[in-house]
Amino acid sequence: MRKPGRHFLQIPGPSTVPDRVLRAIDHPTMDHRSPEFGDLGRRALDGMKTIFGTEADVIIYPASGTGAWEAALANTMSTGDAVLMCETGHFAWLWQRLARRLGLDPQVIETDWRQGADVAAIEDHLHADSGHAIKAVCVVHNETSTGAVSDIAAVRAAIDAAGHPALLMVDTISSLGSVAYQHDAWGVDVTIGGSQKGLMLPPGLSFNAVSAKALAVSEKASLPRSFWDWGEMIAANKTGYFPYTPATNMLYGLVEALEMLHEEGLQAVFARHERHGEATRRAVAGWGLEVLCRVPEHRSPVLTAVMMPDGHSADALRRIIHGELNMSLGNGLGQLQDRVFRIGHLGDFNDLMLMGTLAGIEMGLARAAVPHTRGGAQAALDFLATANAGERHVRAA
Repeated sequence: MRKPGRHFLQIPGPSTVPDRVLRAIDHPTMDHRSPEFGDLGRRALDGMKTIFGTEADVIIYPASGTGAWEAALANTMSTGDAVLMCETGHFAWLWQRLARRLGLDPQVIETDWRQGADVAAIEDHLHADSGHAIKAVCVVHNETSTGAVSDIAAVRAAIDAAGHPALLMVDTISSLGSVAYQHDAWGVDVTIGGSQKGLMLPPGLSFNAVSAKALAVSEKASLPRSFWDWGEMIAANKTGYFPYTPATNMLYGLVEALEMLHEEGLQAVFARHERHGEATRRAVAGWGLEVLCRVPEHRSPVLTAVMMPDGHSADALRRIIHGELNMSLGNGLGQLQDRVFRIGHLGDFNDLMLMGTLAGIEMGLARAAVPHTRGGAQAALDFLATANAGERHVRAA
């Protein structure tokens, strides 16, 4: 049966793809060995440097974020190498599982999944590693399963305080293009990204931003790599080309998305996401529910994970909202299955879309008979009215 109106895709990615990007992807496929393609390739590669905050090499793969995880490890590690990984949620857990499958030795710092990376524990582990067996520290910047952000600059400071030579690898798959990030200034060696969240594209592209130190390490690393090899990619990318057939039409879309981000201004993009994160959290508090991330300064601006009251099913609530209100919310993953629902507020997203989302959730809570207090959406509306008035005043001045 047809459902009238637009579908609200409020999962934490893939996010809604704007029409401008869809129209760009719809261009006729280009000869990927033509002079015109070299220009397109350079625009995509150079544009991504501005998003990562780097002057270093950026590599684009036709893959999901999982491919970029593998590329980061395959290019820098050898069989049996130890990697220190902080398990802040389901995606950090998946990254450690991938490392183990590659023949590495993940040393895992566990958390309760309700906060970002434990920086003090990372420093303690590195101090204890006097023989420097640990070759990389791997951290998820914005943990998509929990809505917690880790302080990457603080992780870098912890590595330096320990006097440890380990590489710093950071997953920005759900934060890139939505949350302030600085690959160079924060001393990151490999940053991993994906296309389907803040970059406003469909799934299908992933990225590595690679420091000079990581490139030097890759020359001695011995894990097998062919498709993921940085060396071949960087050599071809110098003139905008790729060593194999690239995802040409996705690159059209990427260039358009980069233009849109710069037209709005990256600082404005980051501020918009911060505003929507705060508005959403005020709605959750207004409903009398609890945000999963218990550390206020770690709470994500791109998604909010909400805990269900005891005895109530998050999946049942999501089914009612999807079936009756035509809106998708994110499910709980791993140990959070059926215990939380996740609200995505990222990408090409504005205040009116957020209010539609929050109103739909409030309606769904009532229809699912979930205990809550009415008025959460109004609390968000009140905040947005005040926040926008302040921003208008600043612009006018």
